[in-house]
This record gives sequence, structure tokens and C-alpha cells, in this order.
Amino acid sequence: MTLEPHPLNRDFTWSVHSGPFRRISPAQAEAYDRDGFFVLADAISGPDLERLLSEIDPREAKVESFLRGAEGGRIFIARAGEITFSTHLVKRSAALREFCTGPLFRDIGHDLIGPDVRLYWDQAVYKKPGNPEDFPWHQDNGYAFVRPQQYVTCWIALTDATLENGCPWVVPGVHRRGTLRHWMTDLGWRRLDEAPDAVPLPLRAGSIAVFSSLTPHRTGPNSAAEVRKAYIVQLAPDGARLVGERGDEPCTAPDRQFRILREGRAPSPADAEAR
Repeated sequence: MTLEPHPLNRDFTWSVHSGPFRRISPAQAEAYDRDGFFVLADAISGPDLERLLSEIDPREAKVESFLRGAEGGRIFIARAGEITFSTHLVKRSAALREFCTGPLFRDIGHDLIGPDVRLYWDQAVYKKPGNPEDFPWHQDNGYAFVRPQQYVTCWIALTDATLENGCPWVVPGVHRRGTLRHWMTDLGWRRLDEAPDAVPLPLRAGSIAVFSSLTPHRTGPNSAAEVRKAYIVQLAPDGARLVGERGDEPCTAPDRQFRILREGRAPSPADAEAR
């Protein structure tokens, strides 16, 4: 593989994780540093999954309906009847906001980022039955360049994610090079055409694939009869900044990039007012 760095990626150094850990094990931390990912199995209970689906399903249905009315049935990389991206759901759901600020993500943020953490992004991704397309190999930091480059993606399986319906695949070890150059395709930004060392991550509903923003990953086609449903929660260090055409912007949008940890603890109401 030719791994050309992103033009903004200069002198990147991976930061290792030594604990103490609240949620993950030392072996999972070691895998994250070595391979760029691990699986947190059965992290979300059945009742909690049902609550998530009850919040997300009707909002995703509105996205699907909107896409069907768009020219060609698509907007950017979302395509009616194939794949939808329901973004910033915490802006419209108190239950999802509570979920994203809860102990699960406070612990993951503490273990993999540090004592001061914000929600960076949240979105549901539903891949529809019979979708023959993969979602291309990419790094999350290849879509929008964030500094520091290594933030955390939690890919939550809301339904079983299988080889047949489009589970995630990852490429181990490449994360330590930092953000790589991508190119745009009709299906989205792409980093790799082939990845012979790729590893599939089939997940039971309620399990989470935890990987770095720098880990190349893809999801396969959905050749099954059911919708593959996932919810993506991304965590970044407080102070992270988005570097783009409009300059250097802080990742502090108050309605969706709020603090989830301050000095290792849940933010107080006063912190919330000051965000």
C-alpha cells in the first residue's frame, strides 16, 4: 500500500495509553495502541438498545423520506433505499444526549483521551437491504481534519452487524502514521482500493467497535434481508479544532459538541452553562 500523508499531517506521533483504566482492560488498551481498534462486547443492554432504536428509527425515517424527494434520491453520500446518515441526533433527542454523556462514554473518553473530553460527532448510519455497495476505505479524520488527529470512534451495533449485512472492517497498524491523503469517489472519500490485511468485525447488537479516527475502515455491502443499523459516537479532547477552508475552528458547538468530562468528572451544571 502507498500511504501518502495528508497535507496537514506533519510530524505526527501516536500517543500510547498506560492507564489507569475505568472501563477498558489493559489488553484492550494494548490492542488499541498496536492495531488501532478493539471490540467492547455486549456494552449496551437489550432495554437500552430498545430505547436507542425508539429514538433513532423515527428520525431516520424522516431522513429516508427527505432523500426520496431529492434529485436522484441522494444528497452527497446518502442514497435513498441504500444508506442514510442521520447526523447530530443529540440536538433533537434528550435521551440520546443523556446516552452520549453517560458513564459508558465518560469511561471510554477517560481511558483513551484523558480527563477533559467533548462529544465531537454523533450519527446513525442505516444500510438498507440489497445495497450492493461498500462504504469505501477511509479514516474518519480524512473527512474533516481535526487537531489533535487521534480522537475516538465508537461504532455501536444497534442490530447484529454481520459479514452479510455490512459489518465494519479495519486495517490494523496504519493509525500510527496519522492522517493519510484521501480522494473523493461517488460513494465517499477513499483512502485504499485494497487492504489484504483487513480484519472483519462482526458485532452482536449492543457491542461496540472502538477504533481511532486514524484507523482505516470500511463497511461491506448489505446482501441480507434486514436493515443494518449502527449509531456512531465520536469523542475528542477538549480543545480539539477543525482545520478547513474557513480556517481553524474550535470543536465547541454548544448544542452538539458539549463536554462529557471535565478534570475526569461529569461536568457540573455550572460547567454546562459555561460551555
